Amino acid sequence: MADLYLSDIYIYPIKSLGGIRVQTAEVEARGLRYDRRWMLVDGKGLFLTQRQHAQMALLQVSLQPEGLEVHHKQGKLKPLYIPFAESEGSGHELQVTVWDDTVPALEASPGISAWFTDALGMPARLVHMPPQTRRLVDTAYAANGEVVSFADGYPFLLIGQAALDDLNSRLAQPVLMNQFRPSLVFRGGAPFAEDGWGEFTIGNQSFRAVKPCARCVVTTINQATAEKSPEPLRTLAAYRQQRNKIMFGQNLLPNGTTGTLQVGDKLIVLSQK
Repeated sequence: MADLYLSDIYIYPIKSLGGIRVQTAEVEARGLRYDRRWMLVDGKGLFLTQRQHAQMALLQVSLQPEGLEVHHKQGKLKPLYIPFAESEGSGHELQVTVWDDTVPALEASPGISAWFTDALGMPARLVHMPPQTRRLVDTAYAANGEVVSFADGYPFLLIGQAALDDLNSRLAQPVLMNQFRPSLVFRGGAPFAEDGWGEFTIGNQSFRAVKPCARCVVTTINQATAEKSPEPLRTLAAYRQQRNKIMFGQNLLPNGTTGTLQVGDKLIVLSQK
């Protein structure tokens, strides 16, 4: 097997907004540090997503030393600064819903939520997941009661660059990796080699691939413009469909270790499924 290595790391501090490409990241039980620890919800506490609101792609998040900054990619609003202390502090607690899970979260200040309401053209409130909130991974795949942030279902998503290259060789217009919103990208190996992996390490961190990732319409949204297209789902459906779902990437669980990942870390496959 060709040498495998970690080529990209992405975090998405606010669920469904623009992600951040980083060189290093800390592995925590519920995902990479800062990843999907914040989320936008509607007036009933239901999560907002690009699936229904593609314009969310136009809001880009960046990490600052003491908080988050959000700007509109088309410059329609002044950037918003969100101090960690303000979003993680003793805000109003409310129940929020992500798919089938309802968990407690802390609401950010009204001024912060007002900015998002203006930016998206619909009611939106920013909430933060406090450390004591435990959202469990699907028990059909969890081994030790693993937890997850506000991510759809799993703490980590891995995609091989070769898989994207293979897909792009079939498309008239290539797509970027950011439309698939992975946590970790690796180089080396054949396209979709990750489909067969069981346990593996990246640097000093240990992971387990638990299930393929079923893809939705978010993969068809251009993350720079929020424009939609039939691709790449139409092409993927021809060769990546299983049980009426289109699979691309592998959902991961950490094997109990915490520490640092760095671009360039060697990936070693320990077992196959």
